[in-house]
Parts: sequence; C-alpha cells; structure tokens
Amino acid sequence: MIRVRGLTKVFPQGREEVRGLAGVDLDVARGEFVTVMGPSGSGKSTLLHLIGGIDVPTSGEVTIDGRRMAELRDDELTVFRRRHIGFVFQFFNLVPTLTAEENVALPMRLDGRPAGDIRRRVAELLELVGVADRRRHRPDELSGGELQRVAIARALVNEPLLLLADEPTGNLDRKTGTHVLDVLHRSIDPYGVTVVLVTHDERLAAHGDRTITLEDGRIVDSTRDCVSGRE
Repeated sequence: MIRVRGLTKVFPQGREEVRGLAGVDLDVARGEFVTVMGPSGSGKSTLLHLIGGIDVPTSGEVTIDGRRMAELRDDELTVFRRRHIGFVFQFFNLVPTLTAEENVALPMRLDGRPAGDIRRRVAELLELVGVADRRRHRPDELSGGELQRVAIARALVNEPLLLLADEPTGNLDRKTGTHVLDVLHRSIDPYGVTVVLVTHDERLAAHGDRTITLEDGRIVDSTRDCVSGRE
C-alpha cells in the first residue's frame, strides 16, 4: 500500500541545514495500522507530511497504491489527496464557521459529489463516531473529544485508502484521548483503511499493529505489537 524508499528531507536554517529525514525506507501493507514514535525533532511529522504529499522530499520517493507521488502534477496531487488520503491533526483543523455536518461534508462537496450521497454518508459517519446529536453545532460549541471525532468523520468521508493522523490525541486529556482512539478503531475497521499514526504516547502506540521508532531522521526500530488485539 505504502512504499517509501531513500526518503530524505533537508530544511534550510539560515546558513545551515537541518536534516529532517535521513534515508528512510518503509513498507506499510494494506489495512495495516502503523504507529510512529520518537523524540521531538526525530522526523515523525515530516515523514507523515511527505507520505501525504503535503510536502516534497529532498530525495527519495513515496508510492501509494502504485502511484508515485512525485509524478503527479499539483492538480492531480490535490485530487489524489482529497479522494484517497484522510488527515487527522492534533488541533482538529475544522472550519470554525461551519457546523459539524458541514465540516464533514466539505471534502465531498469539493469533489462534486451528489447532494443525496453527501447527506447519507455524513449521517452514517456522524452516527459511527458518536456525534450525530451534535451535527448542527459549530466547533466552538463542541468539546475537544467531539471536535476530534468530527475530524475523524471528515477524514473518512471520501472513503480513503489511507488515513494519516498526527498526534490526534495530543490536545486531549488521557481519558478523552483513549476514547477518541477507540472511535478511530471502530471507524476504520469496517472499511479496511490503512493507518499511519504519529504519537508520543507509548500506551496509545500499543494499539497499532506495528510501531516504528524514529531517531535523528532514521528508523531505529520496527516492533510488531502484541497487545492491540488486531490481526
């Protein structure tokens, strides 16, 4: 599903350069739930952004479902991301002037999907993540846990092949974070979505199928978790 080869990213910083990634090779199977851990500055978010096509590598390549990301034109990459990749961020990134259901519907509207399909899909996902009763509320009327559940629904609305989550529980207390992670599992399992999730919390990382550990822009460990209960 995901094939990463020789991935590097160098950031200019004044007269110097900071190496975000230093030659990463990674394969993620279809339907696998991979968590990425490592200290601050290890390259976790950089790796996620390069896989998702939010940023471009200095060298190396990313292939998703047989498509080489570097070969896509800007407009093709935009459509590919919208249709095949869902994103969940630490700070939710919801549009403040839209209701929960409008936020979830937005990717489908941008893709020109029929109104009836949008209504059915949005209702299905809001029910699945447990916020159907909050569908007409705007972000400033929702709790942190509710905001992240809406964000998960939005990420899944176009039935993506891949979901990328960057510290999705980092802005939540532990109890709420655990609940959101449970919601994430319930949301992706019926659809066989491939997940790459960045976290600093070892307890949350153990819920995945495999944990990748990064240090100084390199993968230093890849451990299959035995406590997730996932096959």
